[in-house]
Amino acid sequence: MTHAREPRPDRQRIDRWLWHARLARTRSAAQALATSGQVRVNRERSESASRAVKLGDVLTVAFPTFVRVLRVTGFSERRGSATDAGRLYEDLAPRAPGTASPEVSEDPMSDPGGRPDKHARKDLIALKRGNDEDAG
Repeated sequence: MTHAREPRPDRQRIDRWLWHARLARTRSAAQALATSGQVRVNRERSESASRAVKLGDVLTVAFPTFVRVLRVTGFSERRGSATDAGRLYEDLAPRAPGTASPEVSEDPMSDPGGRPDKHARKDLIALKRGNDEDAG
């Protein structure tokens, strides 16, 4: 006879919390993030997606281009809106008012990766031919 575990109101699996807090797009991505070693709970590396987080725990989540430092302030039974997700944590490294979030770059040319668009290709061809007056 198997019994389903009752959810504990004072703790939650780290992968579920990351997903509910909208730090990962999917539950699978949250599990991968938790097991990758890029998440620390109270300065200890998390190697398991089933590790429990409690109220007051400090999570350090290393993404490829930025790091988030968060204190767990709540739990959720379901994944809600971004506003609801913001209630689950306190950002311990807040950004200055008026600055862009680290996920979004203000200057589209700051990341020149990827293929150039039609206008950029035209400018590159003109530059290679030496027709600087056509570029722009």
